[in-house]
Amino acid sequence: MWLQILIAAVFIAMVISLAMGAGFLLRDNGSSRRLLLSLKWRIGLACLLMALIIFGFWSGQLG
Repeated sequence: MWLQILIAAVFIAMVISLAMGAGFLLRDNGSSRRLLLSLKWRIGLACLLMALIIFGFWSGQLG
């Protein structure tokens, strides 16, 4: 149960990072370090999400 909640929280954080990146893109015309930082966070969160899903299936908590 805790793993499913953690996966949902990471997914929500990814969506928030995506929305923030879109806002930075529109406000700063694409030439911003904030946009790059948002992309770095999203990549890190995606890696964490994949690791959590793989761990969940490996341990039998998700399958």
